[in-house]
Amino acid sequence: MKAPEILFLITARGGSKGVPGKNKRRIGPHSLIGYKAISAKKSKYCTRLVISTDSEELQEDAARYGAEVPFTRPRELATDTAKSDDVVLHAMAYFENEEGRRYDAIMLLEPASPFARARDFDAAVEIYVRHKANLVVGVKPVEVNSIFVGPLGEDGRADRIIEKFVSRPDVRRQAFEQEYTMNGALYLFGWDYMKTTRRMYADPANTYGHPMDRFHSAEIDTLYDMRLAELFAKNGDIDLGEWS
Repeated sequence: MKAPEILFLITARGGSKGVPGKNKRRIGPHSLIGYKAISAKKSKYCTRLVISTDSEELQEDAARYGAEVPFTRPRELATDTAKSDDVVLHAMAYFENEEGRRYDAIMLLEPASPFARARDFDAAVEIYVRHKANLVVGVKPVEVNSIFVGPLGEDGRADRIIEKFVSRPDVRRQAFEQEYTMNGALYLFGWDYMKTTRRMYADPANTYGHPMDRFHSAEIDTLYDMRLAELFAKNGDIDLGEWS
């Protein structure tokens, strides 16, 4: 079977509230964009690598790592309220209208989860093809089962948390299935699927997860997350040779 043609699309805004200038930051030898670009270029399924950003500085950084910069993202799609779906649809419209080009699928890559490897992208593509999926996402194991998680009341009362598990006869960790959540490392979806539904999460029944360990699932939303990611790299928990 012929491998699908896949557009690898890095999306990065120039601004960030959680970590100011986040996408411009470096961990060890590379920028956050650099990690994503290097892994993408090493993937055997990467047909083309481009970046969508409003920032000239980020465009230059991505280009140094081999990504194409065919357009600048419009200002209205570079706010902290802009939706990823709309950013993707803008890129798709550009390639269809300006280049007359379509791809079989899109691999959406966010620099905030920098440590996804080429092997993760390749595995996601193989899941996508094997299951004829509409969406494949990177996922990580959660540390605490959702039965122990919930909101506090306005007065700080924890009753909604306690009530969830006190009726369970066995609350040992071994009694629960491992749960997972998205890690932001990769989102792979069909071109036609996205064009028709105009949103990634339109078909839960045909969505699959690619599990990744917690170290490679590091996701940077806060300064605390940044410090953890830096520590993983410094301590050798992340093998930086993957990005040599």
